Amino acid sequence: MEIRRALPQDFRELLHCLKMRSKYAVLLVFVVGLIIIEKENNFISRVSDKLKQSPQALAEANSTEASLAPAENGSLASLRELDAAFSRLRSHLHNVTLQLGGDGDLGPRRHILLMATTRTGSSFVGEFFNQQGSIFYLFEPLWHIERTVTFEPGGANAVGSALVYRDVLKQLLLCDLYILESFISPVPEDHLTPFMFRRGSSRSLCEEPVCTPSAKKVFEKYHCKNRRCGPLNITLAAEACQRKQHVALKTVRIRQLEFLQPLVEDPRLDVRIIQLVRDPRAVLASRMVAFSGKYETWKKWASEGEAPLHEEEVQRLRGNCESIRLSAELGLRRPGWLRGRYMLVRYEDVARAPLEKAEEMYRFAGLPLTPQVKEWIGKNTQAPQDSSGVYSTRKNSSEQFEKWRFSIPFKLAQVVQDACAPAMRLFGYKLASSPAALANRSFSLLEAAQPSWVT
Repeated sequence: MEIRRALPQDFRELLHCLKMRSKYAVLLVFVVGLIIIEKENNFISRVSDKLKQSPQALAEANSTEASLAPAENGSLASLRELDAAFSRLRSHLHNVTLQLGGDGDLGPRRHILLMATTRTGSSFVGEFFNQQGSIFYLFEPLWHIERTVTFEPGGANAVGSALVYRDVLKQLLLCDLYILESFISPVPEDHLTPFMFRRGSSRSLCEEPVCTPSAKKVFEKYHCKNRRCGPLNITLAAEACQRKQHVALKTVRIRQLEFLQPLVEDPRLDVRIIQLVRDPRAVLASRMVAFSGKYETWKKWASEGEAPLHEEEVQRLRGNCESIRLSAELGLRRPGWLRGRYMLVRYEDVARAPLEKAEEMYRFAGLPLTPQVKEWIGKNTQAPQDSSGVYSTRKNSSEQFEKWRFSIPFKLAQVVQDACAPAMRLFGYKLASSPAALANRSFSLLEAAQPSWVT
């Protein structure tokens, strides 16, 4: 200690400088090592391919199949093990690259947010991205937050809920699925949960290796549709998210577009927001079927006409329409932070021309539309009969989107038109002046879509 105190000040500063440089040197060596391993991996893979061809070349030279067989079987077995090892190494290196913020050789990583409200066809449109093999898709992950955190509507509480939703969305887009563990009930143990909401609606959560062997006496409430899987391992799901090239989320629980600005401006993300809207008269008609208990007042008023429709019900409808309109107007104004990252889509346009609109949405997101997506659209929009399930995505879409016109009483349609007129005008939905006009198929309630809706 006495000797260290006796050292000159300049010499001690020199020692400190050398220590700092050594730390940076270790980091530099680590990065260079990863690059060298990747290059050697590519080189050995090419050598492996050459070696695979050598038994065949030797057979042609010697014309002796009997002497070749043992060597061929042994060498191919070794090469398969070698290839498997290098595949694991390549996957590990790719995950490290993603964690360091790079994209490897996969091109830019897109983050797609489908923003809608209930009964607007968002489950159907979400499948356009769920069917893309390179996209990690989650169906309504914010459902868990809504079930766990209670916010009263309006005022500061509405702002608080939007901020919580936004922060959770950011972590999910970054593949931090552990954020959901704080909201899933009961709380996952060892990152395992059988209660992931609508797991079966996400192909990525039902594929290997996320789909682990099913466990006896474990009931999974939201199980995979086409295969039996064990409880969801959130660690495996997060790793699968990292391996996929892109991420897409569908949510009906955040409507204020302005709160998403920090996500769009986050340098780690490349967010594209698709806002899906639908004729509010159709939305109300659909909700009265899907959520019958919540709309008893509306149904009684429509059928009996005796009990007046509560003003708070109408105000809630008006508030929903206004929040959707304000978000759309913000997106269509094309502020600098949102330019090129917002697209407004009407469900009716998707239903009439699903493949065309899917291509438009993929083009907006900067992604190629794969044959698998086209095949799914063909199978699920040309159904001979409409599915009876209210949550089904398999329908004859060109006929389905106008069925509400023949089920909703005209006086209910009038209430919606009065409450939602500004939003309906913005989105190109015509008002019906009489019951005959509402039920007349030859009278279109839809104006032509505007090219300016894609920003």
